[in-house]
Amino acid sequence: MIAPGRRLWMSLVWGLGAAALIGGAWAGVAHFRDAQADILPTAPARKDDFLVIIRCRGDLKAARSAPIYAPLVPSLTIAWMAPAGEQVEKGSPVIRFDSSSAQQQLAQKEAVLKQAQATLDQAIAQAAMTTERDGADLADAKYNVEKARLQTAGSEFTSKIQAEQAAIDLGVAEQKLRVQEANIALNAASNRAKVASLTRQRDQAQADVDLTKKQIAQMEIRAPLTGFLEIRFNYSQGPLSQTRFKVGDSVASGVNLAEMPDLTSLYMDAKAEEIDRGRIEVGQEVRVRIDALPELTIPAKISAISPLAELGTDWPPTRNFRAYAALENADPRLRPGMNGGMDIIVNRIPGAISIPAKAVFTRAGKPIVYVAERGRYTAVEIEILARNPDEAAVAGIPAGAMVTLVEPQNETQR
Repeated sequence: MIAPGRRLWMSLVWGLGAAALIGGAWAGVAHFRDAQADILPTAPARKDDFLVIIRCRGDLKAARSAPIYAPLVPSLTIAWMAPAGEQVEKGSPVIRFDSSSAQQQLAQKEAVLKQAQATLDQAIAQAAMTTERDGADLADAKYNVEKARLQTAGSEFTSKIQAEQAAIDLGVAEQKLRVQEANIALNAASNRAKVASLTRQRDQAQADVDLTKKQIAQMEIRAPLTGFLEIRFNYSQGPLSQTRFKVGDSVASGVNLAEMPDLTSLYMDAKAEEIDRGRIEVGQEVRVRIDALPELTIPAKISAISPLAELGTDWPPTRNFRAYAALENADPRLRPGMNGGMDIIVNRIPGAISIPAKAVFTRAGKPIVYVAERGRYTAVEIEILARNPDEAAVAGIPAGAMVTLVEPQNETQR
């Protein structure tokens, strides 16, 4: 059994020990926090070719595209469309229209064509028969004329009455010959007119069949180039209820249904600030980055610069110039309309010391950096050779020097 005095003494010892342990832990945490506060984020100064850039924002566009229009065919209804955004090879179907009614019309018109051809063939055969019969009748009439002429040749040896009768018979035969010749001319003209009329009817029926076949062929639209289908909006129900064309829609002839951009002609359309316009030239190298594909860096070159400024909608108003950069070796995943940025390389500084732009601070109106060395941060004046949005080319510090990215806040850090 422990005496009361001893128990009190042990409680006092345990209490003092616990207090010392808690105090030591608190002091350790405070010391760790102070040590961590003294450690600032740093970055090394690198020596390399420094690219002076102008950074712009814009979106991708296609310099060439093939519009797809509805054919000049009445009563069109979309039966099938290639999925939007999927790769379509040149010559492959992209849109089909319902051709069932056109097929029925074609069958009817082909029946009319067969009937017209049969009627024409019959008329030609009848004309040939009429011509053959008229030829036989003409030969008979000529024979009768020659016979009557022979009978009048010996009139000096016959009586006067017989001679007169022979002359009359010759005149009648010659008259019949003239009538037969006139009939032949009339029948020939009639046959030609009838055949010509039936030929026109047959040709009209053939033209109707050919037109219907052409319309049916136009009801399947094929891709004019390799690319993807960009479906247009259908405004038939008014501008407030516009939707993209889809299967089942009735469309009017000649309506623009879709576009197929040429993915080999992509370029970046970006806005350059007015103060940078004088440093941009055609042919300068560009590095394009797309927001949706951040791992890509696409080489390009400035192909054109707008000569006119565009007035911005912000306040105070700003003026921008359009700069166009044609992509080289575009990635197949790129699509018109993708947003991104481009860095226009306007100058190169070989062997320059570059540091992050946020490592440059100002003291007494002069640029400085804080160089980290042995736990202290020393302010060093520098000369800024060039500045980009993310980096700056400087002189005054060696390559490999560690510079802080934030400014030291207390004297113990400097």
